[in-house]
Amino acid sequence: MAEKNQKAEGEKKSSKKLIIIILAVLLVLAGAGGAYFFLAGDDPENVADVAETEQKTEAKPEVFYYDFSKPLIVNFPTGSRMRLMQVSISLLVDSQEAIEDLKKHDPMIRNNLLMLISAQSSDELSSREGKETLRQSVQGEVSAVLEKMTGKQPVKEVFFTSFVMQ
Repeated sequence: MAEKNQKAEGEKKSSKKLIIIILAVLLVLAGAGGAYFFLAGDDPENVADVAETEQKTEAKPEVFYYDFSKPLIVNFPTGSRMRLMQVSISLLVDSQEAIEDLKKHDPMIRNNLLMLISAQSSDELSSREGKETLRQSVQGEVSAVLEKMTGKQPVKEVFFTSFVMQ
């Protein structure tokens, strides 16, 4: 009987030792695997993929919007179907510097736009095509002023944010 108890105790001790040894080996392997992935994770192929992804996200240039402080108001000639037009304009430009240039040359731009709009007939401006033509003309006029004054053409798009005809 005593021999059976000693054998059982010996087996318990050896199985505990075996479990401890197995856990220690697994812990060392897990640590080595973690260290490998941590230190060797930046292989050249992955670095190239990350660099390409960053370039794609950085490829889009930043854009800025400039809103004229006051709407443009134009009277149509007597006998015209419409008598008055009020339009608010926003410009899409490529830099903060362009916004500063637009502010600096605002009086000249407003003058040229008022002249451009007052030369239009109210019948033309009633249609979508007429408004699109005016939008393109506004972009050309603003670009011409900035080209003349700064040597740059930063205006990418023109938007009518309000367009009222009475």
